[in-house]
Amino acid sequence: MAGRQPRVLIVEDEELVRAIAQEEFADAGFDVVTAASGEQALEQLQVDPGFDLLFTDIRMPGGIDGWSVAERARRLKPDIAVIYATGYSENQASMVAASIFLKKPYRMPAVIAAAQSLGVAAA
Repeated sequence: MAGRQPRVLIVEDEELVRAIAQEEFADAGFDVVTAASGEQALEQLQVDPGFDLLFTDIRMPGGIDGWSVAERARRLKPDIAVIYATGYSENQASMVAASIFLKKPYRMPAVIAAAQSLGVAAA
């Protein structure tokens, strides 16, 4: 990551939440790509697995939730950092190793701090 912007894939079905996260990560120096569903996220990861961070909602419409997106992302890129977010009470047993779980509503500075604690930060 030295000498380049860290790359984040934001997976969020709520358009406003996704737009706010995109703006905040960009302002923090990240190269940002977004997906509105688990399916879109997996398509993006197949085309370009070179992300440093996955920031994913857990509950989304369609057949692929955030747990599955993170598991598949880790198969493609074992060192990708993962931050989960949900507004629901979820059993966290499905989390991939060395990841962070945040409850909505969250504050974006806390999300950026979580990324930094996972070793992903802009220079």
